[in-house]
Amino acid sequence: MLAIVPARGGSKGIKRKNLVSINGKSLVGLSVRHALMSKLITRTIISSDDDEIIAEAVKYGAEAPFIRPKELAEDHVLDLPVFEHALNFLKEKENYIPKIVVHLRPTAPYRKPEWIDEAIKLLLDHADADSVRSVSEPEKHPYRIFRIDKRGFLDPIMKHEHPVPYLLRRQDLPKMYYYNCVIDITKPETIFQKHSMTGDKILPYIMNPEDVIDIDNLSDLKIAEILFSERIEETHKR
Repeated sequence: MLAIVPARGGSKGIKRKNLVSINGKSLVGLSVRHALMSKLITRTIISSDDDEIIAEAVKYGAEAPFIRPKELAEDHVLDLPVFEHALNFLKEKENYIPKIVVHLRPTAPYRKPEWIDEAIKLLLDHADADSVRSVSEPEKHPYRIFRIDKRGFLDPIMKHEHPVPYLLRRQDLPKMYYYNCVIDITKPETIFQKHSMTGDKILPYIMNPEDVIDIDNLSDLKIAEILFSERIEETHKR
């Protein structure tokens, strides 16, 4: 089982975000530690274009078999070409093909290793599945979300599910989930044969929304430092 921690040097919301620390541990270092604490992951690598980030990840125990090409480190580049590059490099240079690929974003500083292992087992137990994505129930239900149409009127985005979705009682709202970016598990064949990070058969690994923090800006970082600091520290004392 291979874990890849992608961490490019550029970032807009927070400068040098992947090197920002919580409790003295960098975001990239925390994700490397999450992978190393898993009982099922057997190899952990860093994919980065930045020498300082690579050195930081290696300090925490990651391998750095390559430097990511600059053209794959622009802010418009999606995950797929980054993972294609990493897997192709490992296959061509080492004849190494993992059974499962675990994608751990440094923006999620709080993960329990058992969550990772449970998500891996979920995919292994379902031969017909392409991937697993961690999800949580949203704070604001999509049935109560609108667009504003060309005339300036509110247009419920879920009107195809119910004529007046925004008027349903809370207890009548159907269960819905959002992609929380904490844990991604994918089969290499999904990446290479379906040219996708998810495929079309995606299993959910359902997480408590109170356990989810995804750092995109300074406000998120402050929330992580205040609300998640003790939980992050406790996880890494194991």
